[in-house]
Amino acid sequence: MPTSGHAVSLEAQIEQWRSYLRRRQTVQSVDAAELEDQLRADVAGLVKAGLATDEAFLVALKRISRTDALSREFAREHANRLVIGVSDSAEPLVSGRGDAVVALCLAVAAAVVVKLPVLFGVEWNGDNKDTVGFYARNLSLFVLPLLTGYFVWKRHLAVRTLCWLALAFAAAGVIVNVYPFTTDGSTLMLAALHLPIALWLLVGIAHVSGRWRQVAGRMDFVRFSGELFIYYVLIALGGGVFTGFMAAIFRAIGIDVGAFVGAWLLPCGAAGAVIVASWLVEAKQRVVENIEPMLTRLFTPLIAGMLIMFLGTLVWTGRGVDIQREVLIAFDLLLLVVIGLLLYSVSARDPQSSPDVFDLAQVALVVSALVADLVALWAIAARITEFGFSPNRVAGLGVNVVLLVNLAWSAVLYVQFLRGRRSFSRLERWQTDYLPVYSAWAAIVVIFFPPLFGYI
Repeated sequence: MPTSGHAVSLEAQIEQWRSYLRRRQTVQSVDAAELEDQLRADVAGLVKAGLATDEAFLVALKRISRTDALSREFAREHANRLVIGVSDSAEPLVSGRGDAVVALCLAVAAAVVVKLPVLFGVEWNGDNKDTVGFYARNLSLFVLPLLTGYFVWKRHLAVRTLCWLALAFAAAGVIVNVYPFTTDGSTLMLAALHLPIALWLLVGIAHVSGRWRQVAGRMDFVRFSGELFIYYVLIALGGGVFTGFMAAIFRAIGIDVGAFVGAWLLPCGAAGAVIVASWLVEAKQRVVENIEPMLTRLFTPLIAGMLIMFLGTLVWTGRGVDIQREVLIAFDLLLLVVIGLLLYSVSARDPQSSPDVFDLAQVALVVSALVADLVALWAIAARITEFGFSPNRVAGLGVNVVLLVNLAWSAVLYVQFLRGRRSFSRLERWQTDYLPVYSAWAAIVVIFFPPLFGYI
């Protein structure tokens, strides 16, 4: 008996939903089968009641989404397929509009909060070290609590979760503002750099809504972080073009808007754009999913080749690594980019696929980064031996040890995967399990380094 077009469409939609559950690896096959039976039964009943097959699937999906979190996520990620005019599926459309309104209000709030210190006489001035230090300490506290609040509202988190998240942000704010930092000291700079990393874990806990203990939940946050970065860069580029046009047209009438851009447009726009970019990631989930693997496959061999050339030149010339603060920051940022590429390739890869050429490039990237990290550690240890301990050297030593552990075990797991001795999911679990270590180390630097080194 030939299959109708509607039946084929229904089977394709159910298969897409089933594959989504399988990829998340948090639903047992028996539970998935029960959900599928319920979904099919609801679709059949709705079709019998007179709905078209596509409409019946969407309404039935919404119904089971009330009790199944993953189906709810699937429905949210495919919200563009909702049929307008079906009474039982109209709620997601309203919810989408509500998200936009809430996100816009929070973006405006972030822009206002950034300028709020001006009312108390603390105005940004690049020549005033006191105000620079104030904004360096508090910049992440101006934005990340509001971003966390967006996810608290969107995920309907419990009051208890909201209270301890608020307590964590409040404690961070008290610590960085009560500590008597030296105005141009190293511990102030270290605290300003590490505080956003520590607080980003709180954003992740709110984002995944009770699924932080699950590999799939943490991996979803990794994807969100990467997509947020992409959207934020695009917004920043667009903002740069907008600012250039504005400066040009006002210059035509003899008005210099440089002061306005530096004092208002840039700080307010940068703060609000974090919320807007996060809303775009939520509203347009998976729109950039084709960009992510492309960028990963483009930059993985490029960075691997650069690291291999660097290590080869190091051996050939016999030169040592000059570990000054700026050089160390750039070195560590490069290693963090390597970790980011590895995370993104893991999140975009089908765990059931066989190893391919790109996996070899990934191993080359991880191994070369591991060797580069060992070189940096050796140089830092030599500096400590020669000049003693300092906040920057100890912080550099710590972060490179954290990176070393991640890279070393990732290399072992990846090689074992290539040799068929371990599944790819073990590497995925290791990467997501290790995420809190970065936030924990950042929290140690923020909380313990200033008093340990006398706030210098």
